[in-house]
Amino acid sequence: EVQLVESGGNLVQSGGSLRLSCEVSGRTFDDYAIGWFRQAPGEAPEGVSCISSHDGSTYYADSVKGRFTISSDNAKNTVYLQMNSLKPEDTAIYYCAVEISPIGIGLTAALYDYWGQGTQVTVSS
Repeated sequence: EVQLVESGGNLVQSGGSLRLSCEVSGRTFDDYAIGWFRQAPGEAPEGVSCISSHDGSTYYADSVKGRFTISSDNAKNTVYLQMNSLKPEDTAIYYCAVEISPIGIGLTAALYDYWGQGTQVTVSS
C-alpha cells in the first residue's frame, strides 16, 4: 500500500502564497508520477500539476501556469506545490495522488492509483 498525506492548506488573502506538501510512504516504485488535483464545492475535480520521477519533468494546468511550481525532495519522499499570486478561484480542497508506471505525464485523474485525503486552501478576496 501507498499512503499520501497532504499538509499546508490554510486561509490566505488574494495575492498571497502557500506551499503544500505531499508526503509519500509505503511501497516504493521505480517509475511514478505525483500529481496535484483540486476540487471546489460544486465543481468537477481539476488537475493542477504533476511531476515525473523518471526525469523530473513537470506539467501545469493553464489556470496555474506561471503561478504554481511543483518540486520534489526524494530524500524526504515529499512533493511540494508552491502557490503564488493566489486568487479566490484557487479556493478548493487540494489532493495529491500517485500514478504508478505512467505512460508520459499528465493530469488524467482516473490514471492515478493512490490518493491522499486532501488539504483545504481558501483564498479570500
